[in-house]
Amino acid sequence: MAYDEKPKTAAKPHNLSLEDRSRLSVTGVEDVESFDETVIVMNTAQGNLIVRGSGLHIGKINLEVGELRVEGLISDLSYEEKTASGGFWSKLFG
Repeated sequence: MAYDEKPKTAAKPHNLSLEDRSRLSVTGVEDVESFDETVIVMNTAQGNLIVRGSGLHIGKINLEVGELRVEGLISDLSYEEKTASGGFWSKLFG
């Protein structure tokens, strides 16, 4: 019995470029979870990227191609591993 299977999309290449701690370019961005002047949290092809600093703002964003540019004083970049998102029961018992 044949069935239609959605083709898996390849993960977008993920790169960081930081210039003078004031301009950050990121590729492979899938979504922006939250942002304010001190913290930006984004989902990337390599896990959640957390950008910390002061006076942060998103200068350019294009999620179709996975590009984002951050401007401001950047003091910290850190990653969190992606977690499998499940439903209510997996979060409760997992």
